[in-house]
Amino acid sequence: MLRELRAIRAIDDHAHVVRPVADDRDYDALPFSLLDPPPPGAPAGPARLRLDNPMFVKAWKALYGYPHEDVSAAHVKDAVALKQKAIEQQGANYPAWVLDRQGVEIVLANRVAMAADLPAPRFRWVPYADALLFPLDNSGAMASNRDYAAFYPAEEKLLRRYMEESGVRALPPTLAEYCRAVVTPTLERHKAGGAVAEKLEIAYLRWLDFAAAAEADAARIYAQHAQGGSPSPADYKTLQDYLFAYVAREAGRLGLAIHIHVANGGGANYDQRGSNPLLLTWAVNEPSLRKTAFVIVHGGYPYYPETGGLLSKPNVYADFSALSFLEGVQGQAALLRGWLSQWPEKVLYGSDATPNTDETSWEETGWIASQTGREALAIALTGMVRDGDITRARALAIGRMVLHDNAAKLYGFSTQSH
Repeated sequence: MLRELRAIRAIDDHAHVVRPVADDRDYDALPFSLLDPPPPGAPAGPARLRLDNPMFVKAWKALYGYPHEDVSAAHVKDAVALKQKAIEQQGANYPAWVLDRQGVEIVLANRVAMAADLPAPRFRWVPYADALLFPLDNSGAMASNRDYAAFYPAEEKLLRRYMEESGVRALPPTLAEYCRAVVTPTLERHKAGGAVAEKLEIAYLRWLDFAAAAEADAARIYAQHAQGGSPSPADYKTLQDYLFAYVAREAGRLGLAIHIHVANGGGANYDQRGSNPLLLTWAVNEPSLRKTAFVIVHGGYPYYPETGGLLSKPNVYADFSALSFLEGVQGQAALLRGWLSQWPEKVLYGSDATPNTDETSWEETGWIASQTGREALAIALTGMVRDGDITRARALAIGRMVLHDNAAKLYGFSTQSH
């Protein structure tokens, strides 16, 4: 089973691809570098993202021919040097060269902007839409969300960029004009630029408890504060809820999926209660949004059973990106089996390939995710065959669906899984 799954060139539903240049600032709208460092003595991230994870040695060997069996300081320098040599040798082809070694045919790259060295069809764009939902004075939100206060200025900066690209110098005075002159043109520009989805990292900024919001109420709140003044938390939530629905409807009209970060988050004080996938129930049930596909990125970890329930919705999908460094192979297999037993057509492979450090960046984390994800799928599917739940032929078909075909169908890619 594993041998056959390894032969499938995957579609990676979620990754943070970094360009091979000295200072790529567009790989994420909200980079963790903006946050305060962890307190002295605190663990440096999940155990499987730390340098002593032996999978990094395997990744360096597969990617760059790393000749050592350990991660001593001197040897790690060799890994960085070998990576730099590959970048120099491959030039602009380096990102595609990495995908080949990861076993990935297409990657959905979460980026503020794409570039010539990330060409379609192998690199598909997923830009960020959060900034469109925070057009007013965010000082009140910053005061109440102190650990992530640095993220709000980053969103304000991105909104100014979107406004400039839309030919708008100042925030329009009315909500209708803001939607017409900024929100819709931004989404349409993303679509024209090759985007296949819009990404929301909004769980870092507020809870995912979107709800119905009357246009008249949202318009009043916007008009009251468009020229200054911080809205109350309740009023700002109403406006954000309205704008979320507007963005989602427009995305559906344009054929763009909505990707939502639903999982544990980076930083020391992320509020997991605010990203329980069941908080999205209104959004995925709302009749006006049923033409919009929603993808629960990271599978709602650790709320995998709750996400499994939402997969029954016709327009809801989930990927298991980041699971490679949140769980071991056996843990991944156990969590995935519940999904595969119910809604295999809704499950998408994703890596969350991420720029963790210079030594363990998107190349290594993406390679590890590709390896452990296939191993976990093989274990889960083999268990289902042994228990008589499915035939071996069906198991292999599900493996192809998860690694490739489900995403190809969702995003309209014309590709082959072998």
